[in-house]
Parts: sequence; structure tokens; C-alpha cells
Amino acid sequence: MKSPVILIGIGEMGSVFARGLLRSGHPVYPVTRTTDLAETARLLPSPELVLVAVAENDLHAVLEQIPATWFQRIALLQNELLPGDWQQYGFTQPTVISVWFEKKKGQDVKVLIPSPVYGPQAAVLQQCLGNLDIPVRVLADASELLFELVLKNVYIITTNCAGLVTGGTVSELWGQHRELAETVAREVIQIQESLTDQELPADKLITGMLEAFEGDPDHGCMGRSAPARLARALQQADAAGLEVPRLREIASRQQQ
Repeated sequence: MKSPVILIGIGEMGSVFARGLLRSGHPVYPVTRTTDLAETARLLPSPELVLVAVAENDLHAVLEQIPATWFQRIALLQNELLPGDWQQYGFTQPTVISVWFEKKKGQDVKVLIPSPVYGPQAAVLQQCLGNLDIPVRVLADASELLFELVLKNVYIITTNCAGLVTGGTVSELWGQHRELAETVAREVIQIQESLTDQELPADKLITGMLEAFEGDPDHGCMGRSAPARLARALQQADAAGLEVPRLREIASRQQQ
């Protein structure tokens, strides 16, 4: 029998990974909000992987509680994820996957583009999702991972924030409101540069965003979390002293 996997968070996304891991032959031990992590780590000190599949808003509270024996086994998959999110808790080399598929209740998995993964246990996640015919790309180094994380952030935040104005799908956003979409994307990239303390390839990121648009042209722009994503982006811009006038204009419209 293969080594067990600890799965923290067993919602829709966690259920996809659980199915793939079980098909790989890994016993899966679910962790819920009421589970004692320290006791679980005492019983299972050396799992193959500790996959943190909680929602992005719950991530930091979970990372604060991860037992030291699991530090080298952590894998992350949240949206709006950047290295600072895990580094502040002492994690130096987690396995990280940028998820480019959707799983909604009562529906099958919907793939937009292949999901890139990097880290010590990348092959485990590649096999896990491959069992479910979900394509995965293993990245070569941490710089590629940073680009992919920023790309996903640019896609999500741009479509959500611009979608507050336009509604509709991503293909309609780019086809009918290109100036808005590109302006918002470049402001989002400015914010990402401040968060990563790096100059980022804006044109390449926008090209990557368009490739994701093509992967699912009918993907809706605006999810339930769009207002919260806009508010968070503006908080980050304020902290960095960035003007981001188009994002502020969108926020002003929402308050009218």
C-alpha cells in the first residue's frame, strides 16, 4: 500500500483530488474543521502529502496550525496565492498547483487549460489528476511557478473586476470591452508586482490570460467573490501607493 495523503478540506475541489489520489492507491485521510491536527500528525507523522484544499479565505488560519512534522509535505492549490502566503509561516518548498479546472456541485470537472505544478510532490499530483484525465504540466523551477501563480491571479482578478461593469463571458469581455479588460489587467499586474517585489512581463501575462479565455470562451466573468476581490485589490494598491484609476472607477460605480 502506498503512503497516506492528508486532505485538509473536503469540499468540491478536495473531492476531485481525493478521487484521483485513491485511484493512485494512496489512502486518503480527510481533515475537517473539528479535526485535531496535532493528534493527526502524531498518528500519521510521515504522509506522502498534506494537501491543503480549503478555500482561499481559510488558508492562513490553516497554515498557522500545520504541525512541524508535516512542513516538508505541504501542497497548496488556492486562488490568489503568492510565495509570501506560505513563506510567512516558514514553509520553504511546498508543492503548489495552479488549478485551471472547475468543479461545481452536481457537475463534472471542466478543464480550461492544463494546470501547472511545481514542488517536491509534483509527480504525485500529476498522476492524481491524470487518473481523472485532467491535464497537468510539471514546471522546471520556482520562477516558472511565480509566473503561473501571477497569471492565474491576473485572470481571476481582471475578469471579476471588469465583469462588475460588463457582466457576460470572458470572450465577450475581450471582444466587446478590450480597452477596459486590458487596462484593468495592467493595473492588476502593477499590484502583483508590488506584492512579489518583482518586475513582471505584462505582455506575456496578458497573452497567457487570453489563452485561458480561449480554453473556455463562455466562462462567466463575475463570480460571487468579485466585489471582495476588487476590495482586496484596492487595499493592496493603497498599501503600495498605486493609483490604479480604472479599478477605483469600477469601485466608485459599485457604490452608486
